[in-house]
Amino acid sequence: MIAWYFKRAIEDILANRFLNAVTIATISLAILIVSFGVLLVVNTGDVLDAWKRGARIMAYLKPDAAAGAVPSLKRAIESIDGVATARFIPRDQALTHLKAQMRRQASLFEHLAENPLPDAFEIRLLPTDESWERIERIAAGIGAVADVDDVEYGQQWVATFRGIVDLLRLASVVTAGLFLLATVAIVANTIRLVIYSRQQEVDVMRLVGASEGFIKTPFYIEGLIQGFAGAAIGLGMLFAVFSLLAAEAEQSAVAGLFEIRFLSVDMIAAIVAASMIVGWLGCHVSLKQSLRS
Repeated sequence: MIAWYFKRAIEDILANRFLNAVTIATISLAILIVSFGVLLVVNTGDVLDAWKRGARIMAYLKPDAAAGAVPSLKRAIESIDGVATARFIPRDQALTHLKAQMRRQASLFEHLAENPLPDAFEIRLLPTDESWERIERIAAGIGAVADVDDVEYGQQWVATFRGIVDLLRLASVVTAGLFLLATVAIVANTIRLVIYSRQQEVDVMRLVGASEGFIKTPFYIEGLIQGFAGAAIGLGMLFAVFSLLAAEAEQSAVAGLFEIRFLSVDMIAAIVAASMIVGWLGCHVSLKQSLRS
């Protein structure tokens, strides 16, 4: 019996090729856009996680900090919970490193009357999966140490980037909702047209005593097939786009900083399931409106 249901659904799809092709293409586009948003959220989240795993805090000392106080400052900083190491960087060493990094702009340093950089500590944190608030508390503790003038750990960049990630998540949810609603409507319209084309057959089936489940099941299977096909094509297009972007990223400056990854198997399965549910739901809406006893 199940085989007959699938056979009937496929016959309907083949008999209405154009309508079903448009429906599947619409679902594919919706899945492509929604899954691309999910992919962006996943990878931007990975960037933040990678930064957190390798978090580095710079503590800049006051200009009048005594050179003899460096060992005690180092001990004070390393005693703070969450700090792994604190490495002292003299201002002369910092300037030499800066000049090496800016070789093409060497002329900027020719007329320096004195070294403008302060002495500093480069502080590495213990690996942690805890929240950003913990990193902020560690930075605040370092800033409270005597002779520490300023603490920098990219907090402005982190705040901006976290805002972008949150915006991407919100945009992905809103976009997904709008596209899925539109897709439900398109699937419902396609199924409705198929029902109209088979109305006489449905009437005959009812006259001979066919149950509602027997009549409706092929339509539901058709919606599920449309959802599955749309998801497969949409995810296939996404993988093609991802492969191109990943190849470009490997040649860019971000190579080695973090790994760009595709959606996990669980995410792919969830997207396929959601697409099939959308197909089923569109069919259900159409059957409620068009196939009444």
